[in-house]
Amino acid sequence: MTSYPTRRKFVTITAAAAGMGLLPFARSHAEDQAALLEWQGVSLGSVATIRIYHPDREAGRKLIDRVVAEARRLEMIFTLYDKDSVLCDLNRRGVLVAPPPELVDVLQQCDRAWKVTGGVFDPSVQPLWTCYYKHFAEAGETTPPPAEKLAQSLHLVGWRQVKFSRDQIVFDKPGMGLTLNGIAQGYITDRVVDLLREAGLESCLVDMGEIRALGTHADGKPWSAALQGPVDTAKTPAAIDLVNKAVATSAASGFQFDKSGQSNHIFNPVTGRCADPARALSVVSDTAASADALSTACALMEDKQIVELLRRADGTRAFVSTAAGTVEL
Repeated sequence: MTSYPTRRKFVTITAAAAGMGLLPFARSHAEDQAALLEWQGVSLGSVATIRIYHPDREAGRKLIDRVVAEARRLEMIFTLYDKDSVLCDLNRRGVLVAPPPELVDVLQQCDRAWKVTGGVFDPSVQPLWTCYYKHFAEAGETTPPPAEKLAQSLHLVGWRQVKFSRDQIVFDKPGMGLTLNGIAQGYITDRVVDLLREAGLESCLVDMGEIRALGTHADGKPWSAALQGPVDTAKTPAAIDLVNKAVATSAASGFQFDKSGQSNHIFNPVTGRCADPARALSVVSDTAASADALSTACALMEDKQIVELLRRADGTRAFVSTAAGTVEL
């Protein structure tokens, strides 16, 4: 399995920006915040951070070590960037007997997202990534793959052609493949938050590629996240407060095959074409996995479709960011 560049995300933790250190654990800048512990690393190719309030610094560090170890274990199930991962093995063989329960859990969440988005969220688009990757690897290619190339790959795309249960996962056709890049980071974020909550924590901000807040800061103030636009501009990013909510942002500029961004990493499972590079979509939801999947789908939708989706996904908010600014739909 070829190791492809990572799908980058564009939500910035503004509350943490000033306090981040280069060491795995960084003390807060003020002594009166000694109970605030911060960890920074990498998860599924993205910068990851964990911030917790804990009454015992040493116990807090051990807790973070434990949840980071769990995140690493989950990575080796979901990643496409390590040929020894469970997902890469499934994509090679087209069948997986006795799959890890976490993989089945994610596929169940994928199925729910596929249904609520009317099929726009579809993790079976991995053949399209392969098509674009090989196409642009050819010397001198600057235009999207032609229709005939896309048709060959689209023949291998379709969530209904993925059969899964607790016993096995099977693809209907040879050459099919899954990518969980549109949900796995959110799932891992949720798992880390769940473990921290089970350990008795009431206040944390976790970003394992997507962001989820548990409670508030120790002083009662909400956590804050900045929603970056699709391109770097001088405009100050919009900021939103998070309390017991998650946010995810999907943008075509996360990975681009060409300079224009018209060919990028977010694929329409019906047409094979890519998301509009001039927009970034942020979704706020109860869980990071839900926000992750829905933001991926929203990046492929028109505003009217997103509004209709929000009616079906109760309690969900969506923000569209362009070079002109950010608006909530």
